[in-house]
Amino acid sequence: MPVVSADTAGHYVWGDGCDGWHLVRSERLSVIQERMLPNTAEKPHYHARAEQFFYVLSGVATMELDGEMFAIHPQQGIHVRAGVPHRISNQHRYELVFTVTSTPPSHDDRVDI
Repeated sequence: MPVVSADTAGHYVWGDGCDGWHLVRSERLSVIQERMLPNTAEKPHYHARAEQFFYVLSGVATMELDGEMFAIHPQQGIHVRAGVPHRISNQHRYELVFTVTSTPPSHDDRVDI
């Protein structure tokens, strides 16, 4: 099995200059590494079918989950169940790097709020 990293994975740009790399992309599983610049945020949304697990590698994520705010530090994660409104942001002065694991993949399952 080949080794995968952000250097070898498919790259995309989202939001205000944020980066994503598809580490795993299959019918039943998605694993993405993302990088958010300081003072950036994703739009509030939910996924009807997909549940997700966000895991911080560096920086501090602020996750709004169903109206409640959580600070997620390196080596910590948060589970987002299907149907639950959420939004991740980087409210700090350092870049934020994290992974998002989704099952099933959330690519066509996003509802903006």
